[in-house]
Parts: sequence; structure tokens; C-alpha cells
Amino acid sequence: MTDFFAPPPRPVEGGLYIIATPIGNLRDITLRALDVLRAADVVLCEDTRVTGKLLAAYDLKKKLIRYDDHSGPQVIPEILARLHTGEVVAQVSDAGTPLISDPGFRLVNMALGVGARVHPIPGASAVMAALCLAGLPTDRFMFAGFSPNKSAARKTFFADFKTLASTVVFFETGPRLHDSLTDLLATIGDRDAAICRELTKLYETCVRGRLSDLVTREELHEPKGEIVVLIGPAEAVETSEDDLDAAILDALKTLAPSEAAATLAQRFDLPRKVIYKRALDLKK
Repeated sequence: MTDFFAPPPRPVEGGLYIIATPIGNLRDITLRALDVLRAADVVLCEDTRVTGKLLAAYDLKKKLIRYDDHSGPQVIPEILARLHTGEVVAQVSDAGTPLISDPGFRLVNMALGVGARVHPIPGASAVMAALCLAGLPTDRFMFAGFSPNKSAARKTFFADFKTLASTVVFFETGPRLHDSLTDLLATIGDRDAAICRELTKLYETCVRGRLSDLVTREELHEPKGEIVVLIGPAEAVETSEDDLDAAILDALKTLAPSEAAATLAQRFDLPRKVIYKRALDLKK
């Protein structure tokens, strides 16, 4: 029987480790994440105070280097030098999985460019937790990051969701939530949605309903805590053959049949090969 609490069977090799950390419940750390953090020569983090408290909870004390949009250009040369000498470099975010809505991908790209090994250490993710809790379709989804601050920019941001045949997940702040839901309803129309708050924490909640209902809910007016918003897929609209043919003919003015099929498949929620065949027929 494997003893998962024993030290790892082989030393942690040098490289860059992208480590997911808990999003609220400290027991959500993985055994493998702890193995790598114990072996790390240095830990890259967004906020040294937040990560210092996290490591202290697991009785770990490590050299911390702040890595974010502002400090990145200054510290990347040191990080690459450490990787070159074979050090174990761990990267964490304040909570959840690094690189998801943060600038860490630039470091990964540069590390790969100089031949360093990069290892994902999967674990907690607010996006995955929210999808599990929301009760919306999970076979196709898109993560859109944080919504913009200003209403006009938000409406432009939300317009991209209008015809998506997939669940959309994005992060929002409590003070902006009501305005954001109002802009969503105005931009994409009524839709099934869910608002997840304080995931994995003591006061975890998930409010589900139509957007038209959620904008009236008192508990969603400037709630406290970290917010994940999920919007269900665009609802199918009956489309006539004439509508489809008109759209194909319009697309064929500038696109090849295969490109037109790829462009229109999601819009009409039809298999690409069906639209491609029809495009070929219309070109004859």
C-alpha cells in the first residue's frame, strides 16, 4: 500500500513549478504541492504577505520573490538564472491556479525559451469549483477573466457572449456585481446564470436563476467576498433554411467554403460539415 504521506520517492528536480494553492480552505492543498514547496529554493508570488501566511500554515519558510505585472521585468533575469543553475522555482498566486487571469504565462514562455523544465502542479481553481456548483452545462465553457470597470467597456466585453454556445465564466467584484448583471441583461438578454461567492469558505453561496431575476435579488447588491459569475449558453433560435442560405452566401463573398462553415457553425449551432456541404451546393 502506498504511503502518500511519506517523503517523495525521488528528489524534486530543478525547474519551474506552477503550483495551485487553496482558494479558501487550507485543506485543499495537494500532497504533491507540499512536496514541491518543501523542496523549493525560491517561491514566486503576487503578494509576499499573503504567501507568507499560506506557507506558515503548512509550517514552511521559504525565500519569497514578488512576481507580478510591475515587478516581472526586473526579476525575470534572476529567475532565469536560477533555473539555469538547476534550482527548484515554485510559482503561486494569492489563491487558486497561477496563470489563470494573471501574467504568469510570460514567465513560462521565457522559461521554455531557454530550455528550462516547466511542471504544472494542479489543484484548486475557482473556475472549476464554480462550474461544479452552478448547475449549468459544463461540456463546453469559456473563461473570460475579469470584467472591465466601466459600463461601456463591459457592454463591449459582454457582447462577445451573445451567440456563444457555451457556458461563460468570469470574475467580478462585489461592489460592481449589480451594475455588471444589469449590463449583461441589457447586452445579451435574459439567460440562465449563477453567482458563486466565497467558494470553499464558511459562507460559500451559489445563487442561481435567470438574469432578469438575479438583478432584483437584494443579496446580490454589493455582496462581500470573491465573486464568480457564470452565464449559460446562448439559447437556440429556430433558423429557417432561407436564413441559413442567406448567411452562407454572405460569408462566401469573402471566405472559402471551409472558412464560412467554421465561422457559421457556432452561430447556427450546426455541424461544420453540414454547413460546408450546403456552401458547396450554393457555389455551383
